[in-house]
This record gives sequence, structure tokens and C-alpha cells, in this order.
Amino acid sequence: MIYRCLIVDDNLIDRHLITKCLNKIDGIIIAAVCADGFEASKVLADQHIDILFSDIEMPYLSGIDLVKTLNPHTVTIFITSHKDYAVEGFNLNVIDFIVKPLNFDRFYTAVNKAIAYITLKNIARGDSGAGNDKEVSGNTIITAADCFFLKDTNGITRVKYSEVFYIESLGDYSKVFTQNGGKHVTLVSLKSMQRQLPEHQFKRIHKQYIVNLFHIVTITANEVVLFDKQIVPINTAARQEVLELLTNNKLLTR
Repeated sequence: MIYRCLIVDDNLIDRHLITKCLNKIDGIIIAAVCADGFEASKVLADQHIDILFSDIEMPYLSGIDLVKTLNPHTVTIFITSHKDYAVEGFNLNVIDFIVKPLNFDRFYTAVNKAIAYITLKNIARGDSGAGNDKEVSGNTIITAADCFFLKDTNGITRVKYSEVFYIESLGDYSKVFTQNGGKHVTLVSLKSMQRQLPEHQFKRIHKQYIVNLFHIVTITANEVVLFDKQIVPINTAARQEVLELLTNNKLLTR
């Protein structure tokens, strides 16, 4: 499948760097490259764009304001020097947020996340009628004490609770990360996942993430480290609760 992309950044060097990165990825067409949000809004009004790569602080129209005008079919990846905008970006259901300087590996991960999201949206349209981008309920089916089934891009997949490391929100969809590098993108929101998974084992520790408590190795001020060395952010409110659940009065003290 071909994905039409739009780049918007007021910095010439950054525009060239994003262009260079996209040219390395198969299936990508750069529909336009813009120097500000106002110019980009004209392109978006006239053309179908699958993925928008946008800076945030730009003249005339900011990336935040630009995203607020988007049609729901366009997926956004913010690329910015200002990480303070991360919360606002995720509140707008931006698919990913990259802090400059741009690294190709991190960029490639973000592009793959956007493609997975678009793929699931297309499946949703095929299963539920064109234009229906809402959550399809009941796609996670709990059938046994140690496992569940989920509908993903490969069909219906059986997943053991013990094999799940963490789950990442993709807006109305979720990506389940399992042992041995397994990844499953499913038509179930993180909120719905949280409601259906065992409370004693899975905890939502961030707006974007649920983790398997049994796989946590280390808790820092704002992150948890899992057995597979994956690092997941944790918010302040959840941190104390997770600490209490894990240590259960077994924390060694002076």
C-alpha cells in the first residue's frame, strides 16, 4: 500500500532531514513539503494525506492548531524541539511525538506505528462499513483463566496473560507487546483493554500505557523497566500505587 505524506516545518534543515528519512522507507510518497502551518492547511484542504509530519512552533499557524483542523483520516506525528508539548499532543490523539534532533531508528518506529494504525482503520471500515472509525466492541474475548483472544491484523490470536509485557494506546486501537518481540495491533481501545484485563496483573500507569505488573523490574521517578528491558513512562499518581502493589510491605528499609 502507498501512503501519502505531508512534511511541515519552518526549519529548512529539518525539512530536508525528514525528507531524507522518508525517502528510505518503501511505500511512502511525499505529497508536499511546507514551511509553515498555513501553507500546509491549503495542501490538506486540496489533497488526501495519510500521514502528517509536523513541527509545533511555526509562524502563522502552529502544529497544534493545524492538527485541530485535520480530517480524521490523517494521522499525525509531531517532530519538535519542545517536549513540553507532549501531553497536549497526545490529548489530540497524535500517533507519536518525536523530540529533535531526529534519529532515523526512532523516526522509523513512528512511521511503522502510523502505518499499523491506518491498517487497523482500514480493517474497521471493511468490517463495520465505510467511514466507521469508532471502536468495535467485543474484539477481546476472555475465554480461559490464563489467556485471551484478540482480533488483530492476522485474524484471531490467542495470547497468554503471562506473555504480555505492556500495551500501548493507538487512539481507538491498541498495540500489545509480548515476549520474543511479538506485537499485535487490535481494534480495541486502551480503556476497553483496561476494563477486560485482570486487575491484579495489569495496571494503567500512563495515559498511553498499561503494563503487566509481573514483568516490572525497576521503577524510577517517571519510568518502569520491564524484564525485556523495555522502558515505559509512568505518571506520578500511578507510581505510588504500583510501588505499594509490588512491594506489599516487603521493601527493605534501614
